[in-house]
Amino acid sequence: ENSLPETSAPFSTSSYDAFISPNTLNLSSFSKLMKKLQEIHPEASRDSIVDALLEVRKNNKGILSGLSISSIMERTSEVL
Repeated sequence: ENSLPETSAPFSTSSYDAFISPNTLNLSSFSKLMKKLQEIHPEASRDSIVDALLEVRKNNKGILSGLSISSIMERTSEVL
């Protein structure tokens, strides 16, 4: 099972471009991100999207913190 390491960073649910980190990419945030990526890439399986997210994290020095959700979506879309 793919899991993201726990770190902390500020997170606001009121802003779509909120900065997130792997642990604040909690079930709710992760579900929202997955739903949007599945809407954009209906041909991609859930596993492919998760793999692409992990690739984005790897390419960003192993962390997602400091990236906005829109940036994570853009980079994940490029990988997909």
